[in-house]
Amino acid sequence: MRIWTTAVLASFWLISGVIGSDAINATAVLVENPILSPGSTNAKQITVSNAEFGLKRVDSKGNVTIFQTTRVPLQEGNVYGWRIKLKDYQGEVKWREVLRLPKPPETWSTDNGENFSMSADGMTSITRRTQSAPEGVIENFWTITPGDPIGKHRIQVYIDDRLISTFEFEIIPVNK
Repeated sequence: MRIWTTAVLASFWLISGVIGSDAINATAVLVENPILSPGSTNAKQITVSNAEFGLKRVDSKGNVTIFQTTRVPLQEGNVYGWRIKLKDYQGEVKWREVLRLPKPPETWSTDNGENFSMSADGMTSITRRTQSAPEGVIENFWTITPGDPIGKHRIQVYIDDRLISTFEFEIIPVNK
């Protein structure tokens, strides 16, 4: 797996017919329970106004959108991940992502040398990042690489040790 930050991809995505637009199982826990974030540059309450998960698409102008789905085809190069919009927030955000796989992949890697660790069994990764969020948006993406496992996956996103969103999805084989 390879993690992508806000890098712009220079190609279009061709989505095959195996992707359904199933309902997204994304839970924005803090909509009614804001957290005070004293560790952030702006000591403000942080609430989630929108959380989305799916395949990353980049248009010819470099605009990034997310094709919302809970089924990600196991096709090398597919990029999937999440984007969370924080209500009325600007500044830096310290977040943590916990990615749980059904079994260990053949390899784990990141592109940016960020704070990344994994469990002893190789099935869970933890990524920590401080991200500038000038428009209140934080996001993280992963790229399918050879050896990634099929099956049910879960991503949990935390800000200041408080769970703000959970995304459950499945990596599915591609029918050729």
